[in-house]
Amino acid sequence: MWRLIAILLPLPAAAHLLSISTGELVAEGNRIRYELRMPLYEVEPIRDPETALFDQLSFTSDGAAGRLLERSCRAEFAEGAYICQAAYEFPREVEELVVRCTFYAATVPNHIHILRARRGETSDEKIFDLASREAEIDFIPPTPLETALQQTAAGAMRIAGNAAPLLFLAALVLAARSRRELLVLVAMFLAGETATALVLPFTGWQPATRFVEAAAALTIAYLAVEILLLPEAGQRGLVVAVLGVFHGLYVGHFIATSGYEALWVLLGVTAAEIGIAALFALVFGRLRRSLCGLQPVPVAASLLLAVGLGWFFLRLRS
Repeated sequence: MWRLIAILLPLPAAAHLLSISTGELVAEGNRIRYELRMPLYEVEPIRDPETALFDQLSFTSDGAAGRLLERSCRAEFAEGAYICQAAYEFPREVEELVVRCTFYAATVPNHIHILRARRGETSDEKIFDLASREAEIDFIPPTPLETALQQTAAGAMRIAGNAAPLLFLAALVLAARSRRELLVLVAMFLAGETATALVLPFTGWQPATRFVEAAAALTIAYLAVEILLLPEAGQRGLVVAVLGVFHGLYVGHFIATSGYEALWVLLGVTAAEIGIAALFALVFGRLRRSLCGLQPVPVAASLLLAVGLGWFFLRLRS
């Protein structure tokens, strides 16, 4: 078991729970202007970030790659942001644009880049991450159905692509002592998470990244402690609802940053979390039966406790 702990413990150091950058693109004739805003903590570990980031970004229109005319980057310490501006030129007027963005390769695997593009009165928005590296912008406003599907999928991907919610859902399934209790725990967690995600954008509060990540790590560790030391504890549903509040900070931050409709994002988040919890329940149920002599629940809870505490202390020191 300790070998497995040693393998899992360093994993949170390789990623951030909140890893988001934004871009603004304006097309005018045969040129585009692009501005990148990325948190400073994302670029601090990168050697020569200006070159490293723009090596992961390309624009193509009508089969021709954009020719870089100018580029500059600066660190704005007051904003905690790394800001870059660039201009590209194409042989013909830009009517549609293919964008390839792999910023995750230069930062962390779960990094997402939200690009807002505009030409005249028309605009579009795309999200780039490990699963979506390339997108076409045709400057035709999406239909309401396309918008709903895009934003719902974005919400689901924010859960499926992040270690913190996945680990917490695993702990949640382990904490449930029956199917009925699992349903109650999932419902209470979603209630706490949803309430925070809905309220946060209206407060104007932007929680520090280190705080959100440390809090998420502690929720995993706390639930693991309950499983190990308080296996018969009551009111677990209320505890899980409170823990869901901290996970809602991340979802609320994404809603505020992306400008997406909370309804669609939360629909995707909820669907992903229910599906993942059901999958974990199926897998853990079979492991409990086949490995009952090896005490799989305490072993798994110990792993989650070690990872949660390790992540917490790493984020405090970073």
